[in-house]
Amino acid sequence: QVQLVESGGGLVQAGGSLRLSCAASGRTFSFSFYAMGWFRQAPGKEREVVAAISYSGGSTYYADSVKGRFTISRDNAKNTVYLQMSSLKPEDTGVYYCATDSRPWTIPVVTTTTRYAYWGQGTQVTVSS
Repeated sequence: QVQLVESGGGLVQAGGSLRLSCAASGRTFSFSFYAMGWFRQAPGKEREVVAAISYSGGSTYYADSVKGRFTISRDNAKNTVYLQMSSLKPEDTGVYYCATDSRPWTIPVVTTTTRYAYWGQGTQVTVSS
């Protein structure tokens, strides 16, 4: 079993920054084998991918809406993936989830929600105008 715990969400004004963290654990889970993704879900909308990073960190993906503003990174020694969010906009508001790819050593990263096997409980990000 894999546990993912997100943290770092909160209320911020437009133009501000937040850094989300997602700590992974599990007795048989090898964090460094799996790509990780950040997703978000706004009220009344479907969950969408925001960013993803390959198992080694060498390949990344960003949704067009966040390119140039968000940066995904990972620390395999700490079993943690991060999402640095800058120049936040009200439309970035939502619950942010991290998730693990269901297959190891995948290149390039995948972005379909159904491919991701384990999910955190989510952290709320609210950007006020």
